[in-house]
Amino acid sequence: MDWSKFQSSFSNINFAQAGSKLTKGFNSGVQLTRERLGQVAPEDITELPQEYKDLEARVDALRQAHISLLKITKAYENESYDYPVQIQESITELSTTIGHGITNFAANNLKGTNLPVPSPVAAPTAQPKTLPHALCRAATSAANAMQGAPGGNEHKLCNALAEYAGAWEKIADARLQHDESIYTEYLQPWQTTLSTSIGAAMKARQAVRSSRVELDAAKQTLKNAGPAKQEQARLDVENAEDDLVQKTEVAITLMKAVLENPEPLKNLNELAKAQLLYFAAAAEALSSAQGAIEELSVAAEGEYRKSRDH
Repeated sequence: MDWSKFQSSFSNINFAQAGSKLTKGFNSGVQLTRERLGQVAPEDITELPQEYKDLEARVDALRQAHISLLKITKAYENESYDYPVQIQESITELSTTIGHGITNFAANNLKGTNLPVPSPVAAPTAQPKTLPHALCRAATSAANAMQGAPGGNEHKLCNALAEYAGAWEKIADARLQHDESIYTEYLQPWQTTLSTSIGAAMKARQAVRSSRVELDAAKQTLKNAGPAKQEQARLDVENAEDDLVQKTEVAITLMKAVLENPEPLKNLNELAKAQLLYFAAAAEALSSAQGAIEELSVAAEGEYRKSRDH
């Protein structure tokens, strides 16, 4: 060890300054505890500007608005938010994927041996886990099942299922676009505002609270100081007052910037727009399909009644 460097570093430590900071921290802790216990008179607690307190209330409301809406809309981060059955489908797909991996591993590693070599198989295509996609797959499967039976092509229910599947295929495509738009245009910037600009304002307010407590602790120390420590205690109060003024101004500036920021309104508009486009596409697709299905239904009912009349 280089003792000369150690001694040099040791000698550079300002023990008086470190001790002063430690004492201030201790006094602030005592002050805060006494306030929480109701042992400090209201007139002994420094009053912050009314403008500052009004801004605090408005920022708190804005922050709560962000948190409340985000708590629900975070569901859009999960593709299967409207399709709980996807859990079982995911398990089935996992089993299929494992089987595919084992088969291909065997196909690649059993060559040149006396063991039978399985043929490589293509990896299964991942299916979106949404209710629109599931309805499209189910209706398509049902239509194909009927079409495979004798005379299936002529059955009106088969044609109706095909119409229904076609509508949900369009809706499924719109749903993926809907989710992508919400994630990029609303969720990400909404969370960024909450964590950055609002977060910075909250940290600035915490700095104001700490500075205010430190000032009141300094005032209490001045009140109890003996003649020999009066001057230093008075200087500590003046410094704490200057610090509180500076930190309050910074916090006010940051809170005003948060409240004037138009980004949250823009984000909310993007959320509503994405939902509108999705539901409009769904309404258009279902309206067309329902009209065709209704015609098939009316025709089938007419044929049924006609057959009963004979």
